[in-house]
Amino acid sequence: MTDTNNKRDAERVAVPAPLSGEVKVYQPMTILDISRGGAQVETPFPLQLDSLHDFRISLGDRSVVVKGRIAHCHIGKLHEGIVLYRTGVEFVEPPEHAQLAIQDFVEALKVSQKAPTIVDAELADEGGG
Repeated sequence: MTDTNNKRDAERVAVPAPLSGEVKVYQPMTILDISRGGAQVETPFPLQLDSLHDFRISLGDRSVVVKGRIAHCHIGKLHEGIVLYRTGVEFVEPPEHAQLAIQDFVEALKVSQKAPTIVDAELADEGGG
């Protein structure tokens, strides 16, 4: 009798001794500040110093994935009973398209946050006197 529920393309082979591995899981984070070279993020879990991680970053209507090295990590604050960690991330060899997207986003942020220019002026008396 043939197993019609078997949808595998290749036969699995039992491993005589357990193999170890890792799984990459994206976890939510808050980006507090960002530059071409890195970012400061906030997470409900600590990240190990000097470890490397892939970061998916939403930049408005664009999204990029960059590899980052953990430069520092410390407890930032307590929020609703949850410890939040502040972590400095140094981008490591980001692809050119990601560098350009981050640079464009940073420049747009700078323009939108720029304080209005104060001009030294006088109010003219229109009453003519």
